[in-house]
Amino acid sequence: MAGSQPSRGKAAATKRNADSQLSLTPEQAASAAGTSGKKVARKAAPAKKTAAAQSAPQKSAAPEQAATTDHNEAANSSLFGFTLPFASGMPASLQDWLSSAQKQLGQLGQVGQLAPMAPITEASQQVLNHPIKQAVEAMGQSLGATLKSMAALSIDSAALKEIQDEYLKQATSLWNSALEKPEQLAPKDRRFAAPEWVSNPGSAFLASMYLLNARTLQRMADSLKGDDKARERVRFAVQQWVDAASPANFLALNPEVQKKAVETRGESLTQGMQLLLNDLKQGHMSLTDESVFEVGRNVATSEGSVVFENPYLQLIEYKPLTDKVHEVPFLFVPPAINKFYILDLQPDNSLVRYLLSQGHRVFMVSWVNADDSLAQSTWDDYIEDGVIKAINVTREIAGSEQVNALGFCVGGTLLATALAVLAGRGEKPAASMTLLTTFLDFTETGTLDIFIDEAMVQMREMTIGTLSPQQGGLMKGNELAATFSFLRANDLVWNYVVGNYLKGETPPAFDLLYWNSDSTNLPGPMYTWYLRNTYLENKLCKPGAVTVCEQPLDMRLLDMPTFIYASREDHIVPWESAYGSTKVLQGPMTFVLGASGHIAGVINPPSKNKRSYWTGSTLPATSKDWFAQATENPGSWWPTWAKWLQGQAGGMVSAPKTQGSRQYPVIEAAPGRYVQRKA
Repeated sequence: MAGSQPSRGKAAATKRNADSQLSLTPEQAASAAGTSGKKVARKAAPAKKTAAAQSAPQKSAAPEQAATTDHNEAANSSLFGFTLPFASGMPASLQDWLSSAQKQLGQLGQVGQLAPMAPITEASQQVLNHPIKQAVEAMGQSLGATLKSMAALSIDSAALKEIQDEYLKQATSLWNSALEKPEQLAPKDRRFAAPEWVSNPGSAFLASMYLLNARTLQRMADSLKGDDKARERVRFAVQQWVDAASPANFLALNPEVQKKAVETRGESLTQGMQLLLNDLKQGHMSLTDESVFEVGRNVATSEGSVVFENPYLQLIEYKPLTDKVHEVPFLFVPPAINKFYILDLQPDNSLVRYLLSQGHRVFMVSWVNADDSLAQSTWDDYIEDGVIKAINVTREIAGSEQVNALGFCVGGTLLATALAVLAGRGEKPAASMTLLTTFLDFTETGTLDIFIDEAMVQMREMTIGTLSPQQGGLMKGNELAATFSFLRANDLVWNYVVGNYLKGETPPAFDLLYWNSDSTNLPGPMYTWYLRNTYLENKLCKPGAVTVCEQPLDMRLLDMPTFIYASREDHIVPWESAYGSTKVLQGPMTFVLGASGHIAGVINPPSKNKRSYWTGSTLPATSKDWFAQATENPGSWWPTWAKWLQGQAGGMVSAPKTQGSRQYPVIEAAPGRYVQRKA
């Protein structure tokens, strides 16, 4: 998702928008004008359950009906003193609970105001200050502001006329070509690369007109003027519609699919329907032939043992591949939103195996696939009982004061947060830190930014976070997977719709895409804390702005040697933002930029001799300046990292003959049970 994105308007997350009246009916707006005083500042959702959350009313019967029709209609759209224009779209359980809370926490009128002549009692004041009321209020205001910013978008009349004129000119040219020289119509797009598209003049014209329409719509979206985030949302929506509307995606319009159906006497369509039914049964679209792979058999095969486990993780120690190992052990912290074996796919592309071959004693965090037992777990739990616990157990087993630690993607954010917490306590357990495609500063987050605003975060907090009726829930892995897939819809969605369902072709076996489909659930409170304090409010990189594990967080305390890797075509962590970590940390740093994307750029073993990477001798103020002075190198970045890591790993000692220790005996063979649990 490389590319400059506007700041998310972080200030808007902490101050109310002046256009909050958009969430009120005219009658309520007039009434609220006389009764509303200072807006109540929203309290940050606590990492642990507060007394207020513990005493929150549970789901009960709906409030009694109003005496009049008008009051009844108002009650259906108003809670805690303001209108919910989106109430009909809320889950029924949430609507019931909010209504119950309104009834139990104070005597409110049917339009959300205090009963006439009623004194401001302590119970009434609790309602006005209740975090649910504040959350829904903030959500309504954010939605109102979003709608206003979308409505305010405009396009310059001169620019629009230029686009229209150019469209008519190109459309006329295409029409004339179709009539006079149809053989010259050759749509330049890989979706229409099959000869059937060119040999059929009607299909060639259809594809060419589609591409012209797509370019025109995208050009119009690019020409919009107004709020930057609103413009990006329109661009994204247009791109999604354009991708979905391709004639290649429809049986009636795709000549390649039609020809195959005729040649196979309909067998391809039958097979496609069977593949569709199989995908519906398993709950996700097949990106690869999943029957080929099995965790522990031909992916995640590096030999080792689980030497520790708790409700959040299993810790794996791998069997050394060399007679001697570096005295400082190495710990991998993968992202909790994915499974660890992206770092240990198969022997020829395993980063784990590569590190073992370099003489390191390697440990790996294997996060659990969260279920209902962890539905109330928080970010603090993942730091204290997750990363910090893994660091301490690794040190104890290896008998070492320090570890070398690597964090990948969100794993890097977790790792840096944990080390900053420990640094605040006066502990420095890391000899070095490696960050792969990691955010520490969330100022520019690329395309993902369009999904994140106050309303979205509030809704998640009220359905699966600490403000929900159960003070928790689960963020389902398939939701996250679908979001990431639609960031590259042509490659990761429609390509497989055509291949799997229209052509009836089983997708080829690809270990990386098998891992990509093996999604992971997250605890709702942990996930919503992460959304609010990173993507929405960007607090992690601001000293003292947030408290984690009862410790004010200050990333400036991280002064260990750090290796920072980014991928140039990363659509999840833009490389310019990963470079921003060099301005957050304080110790000696090395920055390397690899070719390709978020995953393929990282998993680039030297034996393949593919792609390239860039290195620089200095760390200028901006990523643009760094790239201007960087040198491109052929092949994999792994050897450059391995050479850097060798200088942080200490002397060589005899490799252990067994895994674990007396205090931490072997529990089971790697890859362990946790990674086997399906979402």
